[in-house]
Amino acid sequence: MNGIETYSNEQLAGQRLMAGFNGTTLDSNLKFLIDTLKVGGIILFARNLEGPDQIEELCRAVQEYARLCRQPPLFIAIDQEGGQVARLKPPFTQFPGNPKMTGIEDAAHFARVTARELTAVGINMNMAPVLDVAAAGMTGIMKDRAFGDDPLWVSRLGAEVVNGLQERNIMAVAKHFPGIGLTTLDSHLERPVLDRSDRDTKKDLMPFQTAIQMNVAGMMLSHIIYPQLDPRWPASLSVKIAHDLLRKKLGFGGLVLTDDLDMGAIVKHYEIDDVLSQIIEATIDIVVICHQSSKIEAAFEYILKTMLNAEKVKHRALDSVRRIMAIKHTYLHS
Repeated sequence: MNGIETYSNEQLAGQRLMAGFNGTTLDSNLKFLIDTLKVGGIILFARNLEGPDQIEELCRAVQEYARLCRQPPLFIAIDQEGGQVARLKPPFTQFPGNPKMTGIEDAAHFARVTARELTAVGINMNMAPVLDVAAAGMTGIMKDRAFGDDPLWVSRLGAEVVNGLQERNIMAVAKHFPGIGLTTLDSHLERPVLDRSDRDTKKDLMPFQTAIQMNVAGMMLSHIIYPQLDPRWPASLSVKIAHDLLRKKLGFGGLVLTDDLDMGAIVKHYEIDDVLSQIIEATIDIVVICHQSSKIEAAFEYILKTMLNAEKVKHRALDSVRRIMAIKHTYLHS
């Protein structure tokens, strides 16, 4: 992979985009994402998946097309947590989910098998593990997805999943920083506000701090507002949370990703230009848009325009693409 000094402004903008799409093959819409918007990654959902042979062919085709377009290799991501959130269905191995894990060996087995199956079909990034600490008694919105309500337990199992995936060359993305385990509203639909104590904040951060120590490849931000940290912006748009807390205070140097910008917490409350302006200001690396729409094109055009007009933005874009390419060099070996 060439150094980013050889990249065009369009490539620099596109590397910061991860897009969802419709269809199960390399069609004209998917080609447009790669050759024109120059996206750095794609994310797969049930609508894109028919079976192992088709998934392998899709992943092979998009990587080959990226090479033909002289683009860096793509992140190909999926949500494969096990249990409630598992995009790959039988014949892929089905796991009962994080709350059912009874020990380190369960987490190690999940990571080992999942990494093998993702690698076999060409997927290189898993949007897991969930590191949210559930509310006491395993209640709240994350009760069916969290490892548990003890931050030390969540840290231990999460670390095992991060290590198990990444030592087998699957990038792990921990979520949802800085923790949504105490929320009761679903950010797919609403914009939750989580008013929590300093003690709760420390408990919620513990698993993410452990993941940072494990050199987790990526960290996904939540769409929750945390008044004690930033009373105005959700974490996914917050300079105080993404830059000041995650980057500076906790020292995370890996990839920072938004959650899906098509979720209700964002689209019901913010204009796309305001969203993108905050993302750039907060040094967030990857904009995730999970549905095929004009929004991904708007994001590309906005990022490109601001880079051309502001040297400060261009400098931040270069930093983000350097982080992206460092991770790609480590895991994609191209």
